Amino acid sequence: MAEQTEDLKAFERRLTEVIDKLQPAARGWRLLLVVVSILTAVGAWAWLWDPRTSEVSFTQSLLYHPVFALSCFVLLLLFLCGIHKRVVAPSIIAARCRLVLAEYNMSCDDTGKLILKPRPST
Repeated sequence: MAEQTEDLKAFERRLTEVIDKLQPAARGWRLLLVVVSILTAVGAWAWLWDPRTSEVSFTQSLLYHPVFALSCFVLLLLFLCGIHKRVVAPSIIAARCRLVLAEYNMSCDDTGKLILKPRPST
């Protein structure tokens, strides 16, 4: 029984370590996504309210608003590179661990701490 307890503690330490290592990177990706999204929204607002937009071609109107065009391109590029997965990576790891741990009447919180559930009565 003591050996199992040590194994569970070691697993919990490793899981919390993995999730803790992913948190700073996920925060950085979130910050980048927020900044690019705000730039895109502000650029879109300026682009839509510009009276020249309806008078010139689409490409010409984008040339008049380089912040919007560039931020849209960067936002599209970020999503194609998988930023949506990197932003939520710690919660993906925790969710997958919960799925596996459920078979053993255990779970974990978002930080990786194990939660032991009572044994089902037979």
